[in-house]
Amino acid sequence: MAFLPLFLATPAAAAATDDRTDERAILAMALAGDPDALRRLYVAHGPRIRRFLRGMLGDAAAADDATQETFVRAFRRLTTLRDGDHLVPWLFGIARHVANETRRARRRDAGAPLVADRDEAHADTPEALLVGRQTEARIGGVLAGLAEDRRAALLLRVDHGLSYDEIAEMLGWSVAKAKVEVHRARLVLRERLAGGDEVAR
Repeated sequence: MAFLPLFLATPAAAAATDDRTDERAILAMALAGDPDALRRLYVAHGPRIRRFLRGMLGDAAAADDATQETFVRAFRRLTTLRDGDHLVPWLFGIARHVANETRRARRRDAGAPLVADRDEAHADTPEALLVGRQTEARIGGVLAGLAEDRRAALLLRVDHGLSYDEIAEMLGWSVAKAKVEVHRARLVLRERLAGGDEVAR
């Protein structure tokens, strides 16, 4: 993995950046090389990026590595970001490329299946933990069966609330195609979780 700045080598802070924070100002500070501004961007957006990568890769450890790699690349390329309003879609775009590279490398190097796992979570009972793991594994299995771009579109829309315009721009699609792909992904998810007939992915 690429060299990791010190602030990326430690877990992200639990508290998110205040909603009123002027992200454009933080971005300008980051562009000037302010390490605190870089840390604040990481704290604000790292959890969302990691959750997206977890959905794409189905593996917590791989998602951790891919999140760090995403931010290393992002911080190196900040000067290419022309509009601060597009920061979040831009980060997701880098994360998607990192996820695709990670999946290809794993298939090439180990041939190991990408099996969904689960972070350690707090559960009231062993039964609740078991049900949660089974449900998450099932959803992870369905997501893993989707084509990579369709999976990315679904996660970006449903889990992260990106607009169809943003998804279309990220994936190089028309807005209409973005809507169709998300709709089809939802149908696949619903059909397979219900145990219905196989549908085209």
